[in-house]
Amino acid sequence: MSAHRPAAATPAAAAPSKRERFLSLDVFRGLTIFLMILVNTAGPGAQAYAQLTHAAWFGFTLADLVFPSFLFAVGSAMSFALATNTPHLQFLGRVSRRAALILLCGVLMYWFPFFHLQPDGGWAFTTVDQLRLTCVLQRIGLCYLAAALLVRYLPPRGIAPVCLALLLGYWALLYAFGQPGAELSKTGNAGTRLDLWLYGRDHLYRKDGGFDPEGLLGTLSATVNVLAGYLCGRFLQRHGKTIASTRSLLLAGAGLVLLALLWAPAWPLSKKLWSGSFVACTVGLDLLALGALVYLLELRGWTGGSGFFTVLGRNPLAIYLFSELFVVVLRLIPAGSSGLDLYAWAGIGVFQTIAPGPLGSLLCALSYTLMCCAVGWWMDRRRWYLRL
Repeated sequence: MSAHRPAAATPAAAAPSKRERFLSLDVFRGLTIFLMILVNTAGPGAQAYAQLTHAAWFGFTLADLVFPSFLFAVGSAMSFALATNTPHLQFLGRVSRRAALILLCGVLMYWFPFFHLQPDGGWAFTTVDQLRLTCVLQRIGLCYLAAALLVRYLPPRGIAPVCLALLLGYWALLYAFGQPGAELSKTGNAGTRLDLWLYGRDHLYRKDGGFDPEGLLGTLSATVNVLAGYLCGRFLQRHGKTIASTRSLLLAGAGLVLLALLWAPAWPLSKKLWSGSFVACTVGLDLLALGALVYLLELRGWTGGSGFFTVLGRNPLAIYLFSELFVVVLRLIPAGSSGLDLYAWAGIGVFQTIAPGPLGSLLCALSYTLMCCAVGWWMDRRRWYLRL
């Protein structure tokens, strides 16, 4: 893992450089990172707007769309970056190494700052037996590895049937191994039972009654979002920036959203469960968004302001890690005699004073997000990119 200039890119990254670039894909990836930071750093002191918080269990909000959209972006980038003529051992080593580094980044991110405050005011080292082993980056790493292997060793026509098999297989596992009568519940679903057996409660998310939204079993359906992004990227490479290809993206997106609505009564929309209807809905919305971006940016040439998001899209991992780690640092810094940490003081003492309620929470999150964007811009100016 290193931060370096593009000239030092690995052969895998450099191999497809002759392929046509799609500004719409870069903007899509940057927009996803922007929304991810905005959702993750809601200002304290008031409840955030409902659309910027995740649905409690069943349901759907804008916040629920962010993570699957990032997985979709991972898949679309994969369609450009994976060289099909790489020798098998070299390919396996490369994707395994990248997946392992993503997993390691996730573990270290949740371990940071490696110490925790005790009730008596002292500090103690956070031992491995208290470490969360499942998180956003772990899911990204596992989905990337699974999707890369499937893409390499399956014919292109076989990917869509595998996507269907993954969704139906996951659905079947939930009913086969879930608690009878509570197969789709938070604590009774097969994914929670597997995570508790495999990891133990101490290594899971601690804020949702023992349920971990990035558990292992849900990786099956989440991999479909990556594969869908791959198929979309491959489609654009083959058919180009045309009205016909844009129409196809929009029609496919609308069809998948309709499928999600028809499927939802049997398997409700749930980001935390990563249900099949949720996958269909998020992929459909991503296709609609990407189709709109292709039309506006590539066909109409309305590129004003797109540079803001392409900067984020060029260095997504570095900006995401900074956003997650720096807010932890801010929450460790006491702010005067108020008893608040610096981030809470800013959220409550500044933004809630300016705009009480959810608007103040949004302004706090937006300010922090723009600061992260400024860091991303600074890194981009120096051509510093984090590559795995």
